[in-house]
Amino acid sequence: MLSPADNLVTLRDVQFAYGRRTVLRGIDMHMPRGKVVGIMGGSGCGKTTILRLIGGQLRARSGEVIVAGQNVADLDGASLYLLRRKIGMLFQFGALFTDMRVFDNVAFPLREHTDLPESMIRDLVLMKLDAVGLRGAWRLRTAELSGGMARRVALARAIALDPMLVMYDEPFAGLDPISLGVIGQLIRRLNDALGMTSIIVTHDVYESLKIVDYVYFVSEGQVIASGTPDAVRASQAPFVKQFINGEHDGPVPFHYPARAYQEDLFQHAR
Repeated sequence: MLSPADNLVTLRDVQFAYGRRTVLRGIDMHMPRGKVVGIMGGSGCGKTTILRLIGGQLRARSGEVIVAGQNVADLDGASLYLLRRKIGMLFQFGALFTDMRVFDNVAFPLREHTDLPESMIRDLVLMKLDAVGLRGAWRLRTAELSGGMARRVALARAIALDPMLVMYDEPFAGLDPISLGVIGQLIRRLNDALGMTSIIVTHDVYESLKIVDYVYFVSEGQVIASGTPDAVRASQAPFVKQFINGEHDGPVPFHYPARAYQEDLFQHAR
């Protein structure tokens, strides 16, 4: 059993809604320090909303979001800004600045958040690019990068400030199998080498279960299952089995709710 101090991020009975539409219902999660934690579930189930709550872009309607011992909802603007400096973010599809070179994309957070001399920034940028295998690409423009390369540059930018936490929003989306494997192994290796904590929101079951330490399954705004990769693979829970195996029908139904087919047929026959 982990003590609260062992968890970098904790969500306790978190409720959230966009207007009248409830998105999260009593979410409880624990992200231990130094671990890679996955959050899986269907589209629209609230996975990205959880990342936004952790980063402070959104405030929970009720419950607590604790990051590094601080309740995010209690932080003022300056304190939240300081917390965010310790968090890296890899957005879906990278979200690189299209008018900047690779070097300047990675240098951006260093120039924005530190007073380091340009010579030191240069060394740090090349170190981060070397960590993702792209030191030789520092001169390239964003338009010259493949999808996999762009994602690796975005990862170098996310770790530029040596964050305590990196959050990944669909890091495998749109990648070919080789690039997907490269990104997965980079997430795992960088997490361990830098002593970070990583949270991955993803649909990619196969690649994710190779690198995560623990995974949560979210459906209709609730955590319906969780466990280690081995426990998840062996789970007999209907939703987990359907999600892991990609089955077309199950707790997530193939058919959108409708009245009986015969009723529609007979109505048109009248």
